[in-house]
Amino acid sequence: MSEPLLPEGDGQTPLSQEELEDLIPSHIILRSELNEAEQANIVAAQNWALSRNNEVLSTKYLNDLHKRMFGRVWNWAGKFRRTGKNIGVEAYKVPTELKELIDNAAYWIEHNTYQPDEIAVRFHHQLVFIHPYPNGNGRHSRLAADLLLRSMGSSPFTWGRENLTDPSKTRTQYIEALQAADRHDYEKLFIFVRT
Repeated sequence: MSEPLLPEGDGQTPLSQEELEDLIPSHIILRSELNEAEQANIVAAQNWALSRNNEVLSTKYLNDLHKRMFGRVWNWAGKFRRTGKNIGVEAYKVPTELKELIDNAAYWIEHNTYQPDEIAVRFHHQLVFIHPYPNGNGRHSRLAADLLLRSMGSSPFTWGRENLTDPSKTRTQYIEALQAADRHDYEKLFIFVRT
């Protein structure tokens, strides 16, 4: 018996049939194969991002980062989603909401509105909430938050010290912390990112 490529109900953003057809490696039929291909792509993107100074707070950079993270696996990598999802703003609002988030984060940094950890937590949460891409938003926003911390001279988050892609107790805690942040209660997320 084989595992489905993208199972329902595991907290993953479902993909439309059109989005699924944009899978690049034709040999992938199992979820484990997809995870392996995406992880190899993400490691290459992390190496690229960590080898240079990054201007994280730009739409171009965030799109480039997503493309570098998923571009060997998905044709839509680095492109805003065009479909509705079970999370996120309506697709047509993505560019405007993302620009507003970038502007807000730049203001928070410039005016020392929050400490670096709080800036990165709020940035991460809002980026996930906007959900700019068909998939990979959590992984993308975690790396973007870590790169933002680096640009402010802070260490990256620990993110619960586990793989948050696979179903686990830690992933459940992460999703619950994000849902609490949706209600403007960031405490669980502040704790989770440094656990």
